[in-house]
Order: sequence, then structure tokens, then C-alpha cells
Amino acid sequence: MTLQPTIEEFMALQQALQTSLSQREKLSSELRFVSTERDLLKERLDKMLRKFFAAKSEARGTEQKDMFFNEAEALAAVAQATSALEDGATGDDSDAAAVDVPAHKRLKRGRKPLDADLPRHVVRHELPESERVCPHDGATLKEIGVEASEQLDIIPQQVRVIRHERVKYACPCCDGALRLASKPAQIIPKGLFSESALAWITTSKFDDGLPLYRQSALLARMTGADLSKNTMAASIVRVGIGVQPVINLMRDHLLDSPITFGDETTVQVLKEAGRSAQSKSYMWAQMTNASGSSGTGPPIRLFSYAPSRSGATAQTLYAGMSRGSVLMSDGYEVYAQVALTHDLVHLGCWAHCRRYVVEALDALPKSARTPDKPAAQFLALIARLYAVESHAHDNNLSAAERLRYRQQHSVAVLGHIQTLLLAHLHSVVPGSALGKALHYMSAQWPKLSRYVEDGSYPIDNNAAENSIRPFVIGRRNWLFSDTVAGANASANLYSLLQTCKANGINSYRYLSALLVALPLAQTADDYEALLPWNIALTSE
Repeated sequence: MTLQPTIEEFMALQQALQTSLSQREKLSSELRFVSTERDLLKERLDKMLRKFFAAKSEARGTEQKDMFFNEAEALAAVAQATSALEDGATGDDSDAAAVDVPAHKRLKRGRKPLDADLPRHVVRHELPESERVCPHDGATLKEIGVEASEQLDIIPQQVRVIRHERVKYACPCCDGALRLASKPAQIIPKGLFSESALAWITTSKFDDGLPLYRQSALLARMTGADLSKNTMAASIVRVGIGVQPVINLMRDHLLDSPITFGDETTVQVLKEAGRSAQSKSYMWAQMTNASGSSGTGPPIRLFSYAPSRSGATAQTLYAGMSRGSVLMSDGYEVYAQVALTHDLVHLGCWAHCRRYVVEALDALPKSARTPDKPAAQFLALIARLYAVESHAHDNNLSAAERLRYRQQHSVAVLGHIQTLLLAHLHSVVPGSALGKALHYMSAQWPKLSRYVEDGSYPIDNNAAENSIRPFVIGRRNWLFSDTVAGANASANLYSLLQTCKANGINSYRYLSALLVALPLAQTADDYEALLPWNIALTSE
């Protein structure tokens, strides 16, 4: 006899089956979540390991010049050359033609000659009188020439003391005409260091990244005197504050520029009211066009200290920019608010976008980094955008010519990138390296694609990052600023020295001349004449 389950038993079995399926689905969902979380954590770990141990360059395999729009022409040329070689190999010389190889110059091997402008100290090596006799006939040997070789000689910096003597005058007949000769005004009245010494200390720290305690040890070795690093630090702060009028004029010129680049980096200030010594502060960088071409004026590099990275700080720094001017920045949202407030043309940075894509490609195992991977495809397309820029730069194209060239080549590549972006945007985990890269690209797309609308627009913010790099390198040595005044002084001095570098001006000579002339300036024209691109430098 077959036992038939009751309705209650059937319902209980069905309930148990549903519960089992539900638990299975739940476990499967949890497994997918844990697997995804594991992959993301492994990706983050690999990224940190690459940050510490891997190469820092973003360059990849093929050079930009090989990723250009002449693939068809290049392949055709290779095919023709191969065909010609094969015809020659068969012995068919009926159509063969002689090929003239043009003459060319080859660089001379060996060391490069030393700079002809360097001063020469000639040391003559002569035979003694006893050896200037011919062994055959006893005649005295005559000089017929010299065999010359050169070595680079380095003489340590000359350190001296300038003694200022102010002559006193008096009337020999009475006490009513006592006079004292005046001394020229100085950037630091009664200061220990001369203008040249202040310029040397400043450029050594901010150009060469040499901390003051090392400079103090170096000067002690050279002079035998113990010069306190605290005295040097106080002098630099006073110099940094004293050059503020020149910095203000540089800011006026920067805000009048049609294109401004912006970026920021961290800095630590130990003694700041209401904040702990471990608090993170910021050094903001602003700059004008790197080359200063197309009527944009001389290139300017401007640094400003601020305790925060807030929108209010950015609004203050960019207040005064002309409506319709161009702001190039990374994807930090504060810059978008600045552009909206001041009605600026906001450009996105393709270098930042490329960096995210490189990280996504590096997150893959080496064996999986094949050309068909989305990250590799995006990287190849971005390389083609940069190939267009490289061609325009190498051929010194004008803004109008660059615009036409971009319209002919870059617009099509942007279309390919956008199509690929839409195809993969929602098929990747948002928290993964590739997901972050694609969502960044998607959010920034209107700003990233805008640069092709004008030939004067830059493709990336690399110029601003390059101007920040000396500060970052110096920060590894001196680590922090002691006070807010020191941070502001550092910002001013970095601004002057980096602007000198951008204009091809010797920063030490400029600072030496500036510190001598600055105390004598009275009017706006006087200060205008002290800007790096205006000041008259001596040949010393």
C-alpha cells in the first residue's frame, strides 16, 4: 500500500525546500560578495606594493610616435620595401635601380667638450732645460706647438665678511655739525647675512632641497664658524615676507592670463593656532601657460599656503579671474565650483585620466595584460590623443593650425573612447581599479573632450604638476614648516624661484639683484621693474 503524504506534510516539505533554496541563494550571494570584496582588497594591496616597489613611470611599451594615424601608410611602406627585397632576391634586376645613400654627419665619439664660456686656467708642462737637446746632433729643441687636454676644476664657494664702516664727520670748531654717512637700505636691517648670502641660502633650500641644518654644517666646514640654523630660518622668513609686493604683482598678472592651471599638495605646519601638529595643510599651486606663447605673457608659477583644501580657499585664490578665462585642473570638485562661480571654461586633465587607466592595467596579472583588455584599449586610444599633441608641438603649430589638426585626428579618437566607455561603464565593479577609471572618465567627460574646441587649450594639467614637483622633493628633506609665517614665506620664495626657472632666469642671480633693489622700491612701477622677467641682472 502506497502512503500518500497529507496536505500538511506536503506543505511542510515545500516550505523546507523553499527555505533550502533561499539559504542556497543567500549563501551564493554572500559568496559572490566575499569574492568581490577579496578581489578588491587584493587589488588595493597590489597597488600599495607597486607604489612602494614598482617603477613610477606611466610610460607603456609603444612610444607615442608609433601610436599615430599613419598605420596604413607605414604598413604600406613596409610592404613595398619587402616586395622590392623579394624581387631582388629572385635575381630579377630588369627594373632594379641604384639607390643613392646621402652623406651624413656622425657625432664625434668621446666626452663632450667643456663649456667654452667657463674661465680657463692654463697650466704649462715644459721639458727641463737638460732635456731640450737633440740626442743626434746636440741642437737645442724648439717649441713647435702644444698638446692640450682639459679637466673640470671646482673651487668651493668663496666666503667672506663684508665690513660696513659708516664714516663720522664733525666740525673742528664746534659740536653742531656731527654727521654720519648713511648706509643703503637692506632687506633685513642689521641682518647677519648679505643679500648674496640670503640668495644662496634660499636657492640652496628651495631649488636644491638642502635643509638648513645641512647648510649650517656645510658653512661650518667652509668657514669654521657655527652659524645657527635658527638664525638662517628666521632670515628666510623675513625675506619671504619682504618679497610680498612682488608676489602681489605676479598674482595680478596670473589672474589676467587667459589660461590658468591649478593643483594642490599637502604640507605640515607644526605651530598653528587651534590645530594639532599632525594636521594636514595644503600648498596650492597656480600657473599660467607653460611656454608663455600665443600672447599669454611670461609663464608664472604661484604658490599659496592654506590650512584647508576647502572651496572657500579656492574661491579666494581664484577671485578676480576674467569671465570666459580657462581653468585647467584635475577632477577635484572644488575647481568645478570655482569655474561655475566665475563663469570659466573648465578643462579636464587627460593625464589624470590616463593614470587611473594605467593603475587598472597594472592591477591585472602580467599574463592577462593583452591588447584586447579594456584598460589596454583605453590606454592605446589615449596614446593616440597624445601623439596628435606631440606632432603639433614638434612642428610648432600655431593655435589655429593645432585646432584644425585636432579636429582632423583627435575628434575621431574621442568618439572611439566614448563608445568604448559606454560599452564597459556598467559592466565593471565600481570599486575596482577599472571601475574607478571609467567612472572618473565618465564624470569628467565634458571637461576632457572640451580641449579640442580651441587650439590654445592644453590637453592636461602636467605643467602644474611639474611646477609642484620641486616642492614635493624639497618636502622630503625638510619635512615640515614650523610656523604659518614660515609656510607663507616658503610659498612666496617657491613662487619666485619656480617662475625664474620657467622663464629661463638664473634664480640665484635674480634673488641677489631683487634683495638689493627691493628696499629702494617706492612706486608700483618700481615694483613692476623687479618682476623676474623685467629685472636687470648683472653678469656676475
